[in-house]
Amino acid sequence: MTATVHPLRPGAAPSLDPIVQLVAADLNKVNAVILERMQSEVALIPELAGHLIAGGGKRMRPMLTLACAALVDYQGARHHRLAAAVEFIHTATLLHDDVVDGSGLRRGRRTANMIWGNPASVLVGDFLFSRAFELMVEDGSLKVLKILSRASSVIAEGEVSQLTAQRRIDTGEDHYLEIISAKTAALFAAACRIAAVVAEREEEAEAALDAYGRNLGIAFQLVDDAIDYSSDAATMGKRVGDDLRDGKVTLPVILAYARGSETDRTFWREAIAGGAAEPDLARATDLLEETGALADTLERARLFGRRAIDALGAFPAGRAKAALVETVEFAIQRAY
Repeated sequence: MTATVHPLRPGAAPSLDPIVQLVAADLNKVNAVILERMQSEVALIPELAGHLIAGGGKRMRPMLTLACAALVDYQGARHHRLAAAVEFIHTATLLHDDVVDGSGLRRGRRTANMIWGNPASVLVGDFLFSRAFELMVEDGSLKVLKILSRASSVIAEGEVSQLTAQRRIDTGEDHYLEIISAKTAALFAAACRIAAVVAEREEEAEAALDAYGRNLGIAFQLVDDAIDYSSDAATMGKRVGDDLRDGKVTLPVILAYARGSETDRTFWREAIAGGAAEPDLARATDLLEETGALADTLERARLFGRRAIDALGAFPAGRAKAALVETVEFAIQRAY
């Protein structure tokens, strides 16, 4: 996919530079907390955790916490540790996901489970979850603890729901949106909402930031669904078509299956069921293009992106708001 225009508004291609520059000083403090709290006398723990944490991730979720704190003009320092907790939750879920999926690559590097094995990856993921909860307790806010602990349980529910839907071609669009709302969007929403809590803003501000993060998270995942079939390994940092190999019924497949001929549906049933050692990715991609499934998945992503931007409507214009808007636009533009 190529595009020279902005997906949500005309102009230059968006980037993460505005949010990166906005939160740079705060992010350094978050990284210091992450480095400190991933240490352990058990040498394998910081070695394995460091492999993933230092593996080129954008720190999107903690940056959202910091940027939302700037949006609500928070002047304290509590958000540094809480942003670190958010990153630990995210990293723990990645370690567990890679074990469940049997993934070999993440961000272009070998996954921890491929290097150290599944048991070590699961246990270090548990360690990072525990570190996250230590940071939440140290913050002292029961409301923050409730938001982040609830997000953690919802993420787990989403992952289990996705697992039960694996290789089920009859998975519907509504069900799939519920899955990604849980496994991806819940942490985006919580990461944003806690900024309003520490700033002691009104419930309306909390709800607005929650809506921003939730819609951004859904848009982000929908774009990931599309580029799994339309990008390349160098760009994605993982193999193209892994969702098909794993039997994951994502929105592009749901739409293509619903719109396909009986011959096409037979192909999808067999491919998702794992009937072939290596599914016919070229044919799958052709069908996704022919039925407009990829284009419509991206249109849905743009819809959720617009909802995320609309959620910021009550906040005053300024550098933080502009950075958060461009973050949404960047998330969509990744597909082009």
